[in-house]
Amino acid sequence: MPPARHTNRLWLAANAFGATLRRDLVVTRRELPQFLIQALIQPMFFLLIFCKILPSIGLAAGNFAALLLPGIVALTELMAAIQGITLPLVLDLGFAREIDDRLLAPMPVWMVAAEKVLFAALRGIVAGSVIFPAAWWVLGSRYAVRGDRIGVLIGMIVLAAFAGSAIGLVIGTIVKPEQIGVMFSLILTPLLFTGCTYYPWSALSTIRWFQIITLFNPLTYAAEGLRYAMVPPIHGHAMPTLPMPWVLLALAATLVLCFAFGARTFRSRVVS
Repeated sequence: MPPARHTNRLWLAANAFGATLRRDLVVTRRELPQFLIQALIQPMFFLLIFCKILPSIGLAAGNFAALLLPGIVALTELMAAIQGITLPLVLDLGFAREIDDRLLAPMPVWMVAAEKVLFAALRGIVAGSVIFPAAWWVLGSRYAVRGDRIGVLIGMIVLAAFAGSAIGLVIGTIVKPEQIGVMFSLILTPLLFTGCTYYPWSALSTIRWFQIITLFNPLTYAAEGLRYAMVPPIHGHAMPTLPMPWVLLALAATLVLCFAFGARTFRSRVVS
C-alpha cells in the first residue's frame, strides 16, 4: 500500500509539473511576437553595426563577424533565460504573492522552482536559436558558421540556457521588487562587459588581470564554447578558445550550484 501511495504522489507531481509548464508555454505562444522582438532588437543592432557597418568602412577586420557572432548568441540566450525567470519571480514573490497558486499544486516546492528554470531555459534556447537566421539575413556573405560541430553547438546552446536560468533563479529570489533597477546596474552590467562577448578570451593575454576577471563570469564560458563550435578556421588555423572540458565544467557547476542555492532561497521565501 505505501509504494502505491508513493507512486501516486509522483504521478500527481509530474502531472502538475507538466500542466504548469504547458500553461507558461501557452502564455508565451500568445506573446511570441513581443518575445521575439525583445530578444532580437539588441542583437540585430549589434550585428548591423559591429559585423556589417564597421567592417564595410574599414574599422573592423573582415573576420570580426565570425568572432563576434558566438558572443552575441551567448549573450542573447543568457539574458533571455535570466530575464525569463528573474522578472516574473520578483513579481510573484512580491506583495501580491502570485506564486501561491503554483504552491497549491500537488508537487514539492523545489519542483515549482525547477519548472520556472526549465521554462526560462526554453526561452533562452529559442532566443539564441533565432539569432542564426537573423545573422544570415543581416550579414549575407559575411555569415560564417562551421557545420562540422553541430552536436557541440546544440549542446552548448542548451547548457548555456540552463546555466542562465539557474542564475536567474538566484537573482529572482534575493532581489526585491524595489531593487530591480539596482539589479540591472550592479549585476547584469558587469556580466555583460566581462563575459568575452565582444572579444575572444585568448586575445586578453596581454591584459592578464582582466583575463583572470573574465574567468569568474559564466558568460565567458558560454561565449568561448560557442566560438569553439561556430568559428571556422581562420587562415587555416582553428580559433584558440578556452579548453572545452573547462567550459563544460564551469557551465555545469554554475547550473548545479545556482539551482541548489536558488531552490533553497526560493523555499525560504515561500514557506513560512
